[in-house]
Amino acid sequence: MRKITNAELGRPSLEEFAKQAKTPLVVVLDNVRSAQNVGSFFRTGDAFAIEHIALCGITATPPNREIHKTALGAEESVGWSYYPTTAECISKLRDEGYRILAIEQVEGAVMLDQFQAEEGIKYAIVFGNEVMGVEQSVVDMCDGAIEIPQVGTKHSLNVSVSGGVVLWEIFRQIGTR
Repeated sequence: MRKITNAELGRPSLEEFAKQAKTPLVVVLDNVRSAQNVGSFFRTGDAFAIEHIALCGITATPPNREIHKTALGAEESVGWSYYPTTAECISKLRDEGYRILAIEQVEGAVMLDQFQAEEGIKYAIVFGNEVMGVEQSVVDMCDGAIEIPQVGTKHSLNVSVSGGVVLWEIFRQIGTR
Protein backbone atom coordinates (compact mmCIF):
# COMPACT_ATOMS: atom_id res chain seq x y z
CA MET A 1 0.00 0.00 0.00
CA ARG A 2 1.27 3.47 -0.94
CA LYS A 3 0.06 6.69 0.62
CA ILE A 4 -1.60 8.99 -1.87
CA THR A 5 -0.02 12.42 -2.21
CA ASN A 6 -2.02 15.61 -1.76
CA ALA A 7 -1.56 16.38 -5.46
CA GLU A 8 -3.08 13.00 -6.39
CA LEU A 9 -6.19 13.62 -4.29
CA GLY A 10 -7.50 16.11 -6.85
CA ARG A 11 -9.14 18.45 -4.37
CA PRO A 12 -10.96 21.50 -5.75
CA SER A 13 -9.52 25.00 -5.57
CA LEU A 14 -11.28 27.59 -3.40
CA GLU A 15 -13.00 28.91 -6.52
CA GLU A 16 -14.14 25.44 -7.63
CA PHE A 17 -15.30 24.59 -4.09
CA ALA A 18 -17.39 27.77 -3.95
CA LYS A 19 -19.24 26.68 -7.11
CA GLN A 20 -19.78 23.02 -6.24
CA ALA A 21 -22.97 21.58 -4.75
CA LYS A 22 -23.16 21.77 -0.96
CA THR A 23 -24.64 19.47 1.65
CA PRO A 24 -27.93 21.18 2.67
CA LEU A 25 -26.81 21.54 6.27
CA VAL A 26 -26.08 24.50 8.54
CA VAL A 27 -23.99 24.04 11.67
CA VAL A 28 -24.90 26.37 14.53
CA LEU A 29 -22.32 26.85 17.27
CA ASP A 30 -24.00 27.98 20.49
CA ASN A 31 -21.41 29.81 22.61
CA VAL A 32 -18.50 27.50 21.81
CA ARG A 33 -15.64 28.94 23.83
CA SER A 34 -12.58 27.32 22.19
CA ALA A 35 -11.45 28.91 18.95
CA GLN A 36 -9.63 25.67 18.14
CA ASN A 37 -12.93 23.78 18.35
CA VAL A 38 -14.40 26.37 16.00
CA GLY A 39 -11.51 25.77 13.61
CA SER A 40 -12.16 22.04 13.74
CA PHE A 41 -15.77 22.65 12.69
CA PHE A 42 -14.56 24.67 9.70
CA ARG A 43 -12.19 21.90 8.66
CA THR A 44 -14.85 19.18 9.06
CA GLY A 45 -17.41 21.41 7.34
CA ASP A 46 -15.06 21.75 4.39
CA ALA A 47 -14.52 17.97 4.23
CA PHE A 48 -18.27 17.36 3.93
CA ALA A 49 -19.04 20.52 1.89
CA ILE A 50 -21.59 21.83 4.36
CA GLU A 51 -23.60 24.86 3.35
CA HIS A 52 -22.79 27.21 6.23
CA ILE A 53 -21.60 27.67 9.82
CA ALA A 54 -23.41 30.09 12.14
CA LEU A 55 -21.22 31.39 14.97
CA CYS A 56 -23.28 32.61 17.93
CA GLY A 57 -22.66 34.48 21.16
CA ILE A 58 -19.12 34.12 22.54
CA THR A 59 -18.07 31.83 19.67
CA ALA A 60 -14.92 33.19 18.02
CA THR A 61 -15.05 34.35 14.41
CA PRO A 62 -12.44 34.52 11.65
CA PRO A 63 -9.95 35.95 11.15
CA ASN A 64 -8.47 34.37 14.25
CA ARG A 65 -5.09 32.71 14.69
CA GLU A 66 -6.48 29.94 16.93
CA ILE A 67 -9.27 29.14 14.45
CA HIS A 68 -6.75 29.05 11.62
CA LYS A 69 -4.49 26.69 13.59
CA THR A 70 -7.05 23.87 13.35
CA ALA A 71 -9.03 24.99 10.28
CA LEU A 72 -5.89 25.11 8.11
CA GLY A 73 -7.57 27.58 5.77
CA ALA A 74 -11.05 26.00 5.74
CA GLU A 75 -12.37 29.20 7.32
CA GLU A 76 -11.96 30.62 3.81
CA SER A 77 -13.85 27.84 2.02
CA VAL A 78 -16.88 27.37 4.28
CA GLY A 79 -19.41 30.19 4.43
CA TRP A 80 -20.13 31.60 7.86
CA SER A 81 -22.06 34.29 9.67
CA TYR A 82 -22.15 35.69 13.19
CA TYR A 83 -25.19 36.24 15.44
CA PRO A 84 -25.11 37.94 18.85
CA THR A 85 -27.50 35.26 20.15
CA THR A 86 -28.27 31.71 19.11
CA ALA A 87 -31.99 32.48 19.43
CA GLU A 88 -31.66 35.15 16.73
CA CYS A 89 -29.90 32.65 14.46
CA ILE A 90 -32.50 29.93 15.00
CA SER A 91 -35.36 32.34 14.29
CA LYS A 92 -33.75 33.29 10.97
CA LEU A 93 -33.11 29.66 10.01
CA ARG A 94 -36.68 28.70 10.90
CA ASP A 95 -37.96 31.52 8.66
CA GLU A 96 -35.79 30.08 5.87
CA GLY A 97 -37.41 26.65 6.24
CA TYR A 98 -34.75 24.71 8.12
CA ARG A 99 -35.54 21.87 10.51
CA ILE A 100 -33.49 22.63 13.60
CA LEU A 101 -32.04 19.85 15.71
CA ALA A 102 -29.97 20.16 18.89
CA ILE A 103 -27.09 17.74 19.30
CA GLU A 104 -27.70 17.10 22.95
CA GLN A 105 -28.67 14.58 25.62
CA VAL A 106 -32.31 15.49 26.23
CA GLU A 107 -35.56 13.66 26.81
CA GLY A 108 -36.93 12.37 23.53
CA ALA A 109 -33.66 12.67 21.60
CA VAL A 110 -33.23 10.32 18.64
CA MET A 111 -30.05 8.28 18.82
CA LEU A 112 -27.77 9.14 15.91
CA ASP A 113 -27.75 5.55 14.64
CA GLN A 114 -31.57 5.71 14.48
CA PHE A 115 -31.77 9.14 12.83
CA GLN A 116 -33.14 9.13 9.29
CA ALA A 117 -32.75 12.34 7.30
CA GLU A 118 -35.85 13.11 5.28
CA GLU A 119 -35.69 13.84 1.57
CA GLY A 120 -36.14 17.50 0.70
CA ILE A 121 -35.54 18.79 4.24
CA LYS A 122 -32.86 21.36 4.97
CA TYR A 123 -31.30 20.76 8.37
CA ALA A 124 -29.61 23.03 10.90
CA ILE A 125 -27.85 21.29 13.75
CA VAL A 126 -26.92 23.06 16.98
CA PHE A 127 -23.80 22.21 18.95
CA GLY A 128 -23.29 23.69 22.40
CA ASN A 129 -20.74 25.05 24.78
CA GLU A 130 -17.96 22.70 25.90
CA VAL A 131 -19.14 22.72 29.54
CA MET A 132 -22.87 23.50 29.49
CA GLY A 133 -23.89 22.00 26.14
CA VAL A 134 -26.71 23.56 24.15
CA GLU A 135 -28.44 26.16 26.32
CA GLN A 136 -31.89 24.99 27.51
CA SER A 137 -33.64 28.03 26.00
CA VAL A 138 -32.07 27.08 22.66
CA VAL A 139 -33.09 23.42 23.05
CA ASP A 140 -36.63 24.70 23.63
CA MET A 141 -36.55 26.41 20.22
CA CYS A 142 -35.44 23.28 18.36
CA ASP A 143 -37.66 20.89 16.42
CA GLY A 144 -35.94 17.88 17.97
CA ALA A 145 -32.63 16.51 19.14
CA ILE A 146 -30.05 13.93 18.19
CA GLU A 147 -27.90 12.12 20.74
CA ILE A 148 -24.67 10.26 19.99
CA PRO A 149 -24.84 6.78 21.57
CA GLN A 150 -22.06 6.24 24.10
CA VAL A 151 -21.20 3.30 26.35
CA GLY A 152 -18.16 4.57 28.27
CA THR A 153 -17.90 6.13 31.72
CA LYS A 154 -17.89 9.74 30.49
CA HIS A 155 -21.13 11.44 29.57
CA SER A 156 -19.91 13.48 26.63
CA LEU A 157 -17.46 13.94 23.77
CA ASN A 158 -15.46 17.02 22.86
CA VAL A 159 -17.76 19.27 20.83
CA SER A 160 -15.56 19.13 17.73
CA VAL A 161 -15.40 15.33 17.94
CA SER A 162 -19.19 15.28 18.22
CA GLY A 163 -19.23 17.49 15.14
CA GLY A 164 -17.18 15.01 13.15
CA VAL A 165 -19.37 12.08 14.16
CA VAL A 166 -22.68 13.83 13.44
CA LEU A 167 -21.58 15.59 10.25
CA TRP A 168 -20.30 12.32 8.82
CA GLU A 169 -23.59 10.52 9.51
CA ILE A 170 -25.73 13.28 8.04
CA PHE A 171 -23.42 13.61 5.03
CA ARG A 172 -23.55 9.82 4.59
CA GLN A 173 -27.34 10.04 4.41
CA ILE A 174 -27.89 13.17 2.34
CA GLY A 175 -24.57 14.06 0.73
CA THR A 176 -24.78 17.06 -1.54
CA ARG A 177 -28.07 15.79 -3.03
